[in-house]
Amino acid sequence: MNQINFVDTTFRDGHASLWAEGMTTDMMLPVAEQMDRVGFKSMELTALSHFKKCVRELYDDPWERIRLISQKITNTPLNLMMHCSITAFDVTPLPILKLWLERIAANGIKCIQLMEPSNDMSFRVPETIEFAKNAGLKVTMALVYSLSPKHTDEYYAQKARDVAELNIDAIYLKDPGGLLTPERTRTLIPILLENIKGIPLELHSHCTTGLAPLCYLEALKLGVSTFHTAIPPLANGSSQPSIFNIAGNARYFGYTSTIDEGAIKCISDHFRFIAKRENLPIGTPLEYDYYQYIHQVPGGVISNLRHQLSTLKAENRLEEVFEEIVRVRKDLGYPIMVTPFSQFVVSQAFINVMLKERYKEVTDEIIQYTLGYWGKEASSSIDTNIMDKIISRTRARELSAMPPSEITIAEVRKNFGGENISDDDLLLLYIIGEEDDIKKMRTASLEKKNYTAKTPVMVLIEELAKQKDANYINVQKEDFSLTLKKIL
Repeated sequence: MNQINFVDTTFRDGHASLWAEGMTTDMMLPVAEQMDRVGFKSMELTALSHFKKCVRELYDDPWERIRLISQKITNTPLNLMMHCSITAFDVTPLPILKLWLERIAANGIKCIQLMEPSNDMSFRVPETIEFAKNAGLKVTMALVYSLSPKHTDEYYAQKARDVAELNIDAIYLKDPGGLLTPERTRTLIPILLENIKGIPLELHSHCTTGLAPLCYLEALKLGVSTFHTAIPPLANGSSQPSIFNIAGNARYFGYTSTIDEGAIKCISDHFRFIAKRENLPIGTPLEYDYYQYIHQVPGGVISNLRHQLSTLKAENRLEEVFEEIVRVRKDLGYPIMVTPFSQFVVSQAFINVMLKERYKEVTDEIIQYTLGYWGKEASSSIDTNIMDKIISRTRARELSAMPPSEITIAEVRKNFGGENISDDDLLLLYIIGEEDDIKKMRTASLEKKNYTAKTPVMVLIEELAKQKDANYINVQKEDFSLTLKKIL
């Protein structure tokens, strides 16, 4: 086969990586129909972290976002990325998880990109897949890539066999830290293809180290035919490779694609206009950074760490924290540095450095991780001395007596809003936690910027009208003509 496919990440991972999830629904709507005509295999639209960002900062209803976009994008399946929980740092009761999957399907999502942060295919993954399938959703299951003595070729061969036993539609190699190299791609991709029993394999990486475009081309030559890319200016940097770059290079290898590159240009122009007007980052290729392979901390977590240190006027201790991150990760048996484990490791390393004593205080999340709260595989490789130090604490005994509870929907309704609350509002309140935040979102008097296809023209006219030495303004394009005269 000489045809390749693309999963677009612009609406989800693209702006999560570069704009801190700051893209509003109004920024998406003007180009939604155009994106539906491009020819993507599917499109990432949202993730659970976007729900909190939408409510607390953007004053966007995340459910309304899904509904509005799905009304305009009717040919291209919309994806939602998630792990087996609907809150980032807690284990969701299965009845809530089931309702969540039913409601995202009802609102317009067609596929979930499912990730288990330890690649433990027995920890809540079968239940999640069953709920998704019963809701009519397709499932693309992640194999999360990492570097450590634990994450060998043999490890990934076994994980590939495990995931191939699941009732899924596709598998994607997820490289959240951009840690793949061309050399590792050449050894790993054949191992995966050999063990996944013909299930389609996709590749999702980040340009954090500058190597992702090269890894995509190596994977292409080895038989991978679907790649996750973004549209500039929301490509490159810490985001995915540019679709223009990958599609263009693939042509030189004799491949065609399913997408209309010409149709993407106006979409790229739209987002470039927004980036410049809102002073948002424009993704550019990054220089190779070997240190990324040592600490493996995702870019967003690094930004938050720098902020924490600056508030304590301790910016000069960043390098010290990085060194401790490496030690803590080793202590914990090399968890993959992806949500939520990356945040757990970084928070504990930060505490160790600031208190000048390792594990003098331990976060509840690290204690729960050690107790097997996130599955036996996650806790199986913890250093025995560190494990003893953690579970001997009084707080560990308290938490061990409070395992995750499988409460019913009726119990959740009793705690969150009562019988009259809709399923969507119930789930939103469960995720956000504060009813006031939802009320602020819905009643915000904040003036929101509405972006339409005519926005750039309106801005041009506004700026020209401010010119003191201009008595006439004439704007003309094809069959459109506008003349303004200053009244003296």
